[in-house]
Amino acid sequence: MSETKAGLIFDARDVVGESLIWDERRGRLVWVDIIGRRIHRLDPSTGAHESWPTGDLVTSVGLRADGGAVVGLRKDIALWDFGGPFRTLATIEADRPGTRLNEGVVAPDGSFWVGTMANNIGPDDAPMAIASDEGRLYRVGSSGNVRRLNEDRFGITNTMVWLSEGRFITADTMKNALYSYGWDRKAGRLGEARPFFTGFERGLPDGSCLDAEGYVWNCRVVGGSCLARIAPDGRLDRIVELPCSWPTSCAFGGADLDTLFVTSARFTMSAEHLAANPFEGGLFSLKPGVHGVPANRFG
Repeated sequence: MSETKAGLIFDARDVVGESLIWDERRGRLVWVDIIGRRIHRLDPSTGAHESWPTGDLVTSVGLRADGGAVVGLRKDIALWDFGGPFRTLATIEADRPGTRLNEGVVAPDGSFWVGTMANNIGPDDAPMAIASDEGRLYRVGSSGNVRRLNEDRFGITNTMVWLSEGRFITADTMKNALYSYGWDRKAGRLGEARPFFTGFERGLPDGSCLDAEGYVWNCRVVGGSCLARIAPDGRLDRIVELPCSWPTSCAFGGADLDTLFVTSARFTMSAEHLAANPFEGGLFSLKPGVHGVPANRFG
């Protein structure tokens, strides 16, 4: 089944909009523009928008239990109170100058899980080719302790959702694959990877979120122009068309968590394409007919 219901709600013009979350306490959406080096906050009911520059790459954001945020930067995980300074909590792969952080999401246990990748952004913000699998997965505790979750390597780490039966779903964008892992909380490790959703021909997998029925909503970046709703058993349930070619991250929000919001990117796109498609990099919303679940909070 295919639907086309999404519309633009905020013309963000993000270079790479990412890491979208809904702050149910404040009724606000929060997300980052990685290459635009800024953090957004938007009230979708009024259009009230705030934006804070970050100085360097900002790769992910999560909510804290005390009301602030936890932020992934180029190499650091930082605590941040909206509008305040970044307070470094942990540094990831300080000995690997060719990598950077990418996806980061607060886990059900209140820790922050983050993935790395080979840096694909040049000094002039032009794209750089990724030649090898340099990405790894880490867990950052509230005290700043860092643990590598397994020995697997990834091209581009993306998607982090936890299914109700304890499985962890993550993606490697470069391999066009989502994987399922068992999560041993006591050992603090992930088990063996199993293919979860692979070979889908619309674009490549980027960020995902979970709905209240346990289905995964996956953004299909690099020309996919859609969301794929994936059943807990890895079966494609439906496709939702989007008016952007690079959807990047999604989150349920609104008072009843019944609106699905989607960020997008305009990275690598030609001036001609952007002239014909000016809302690339915008924020979109739709009513998919299901509800979401609240975001986890750090700490």
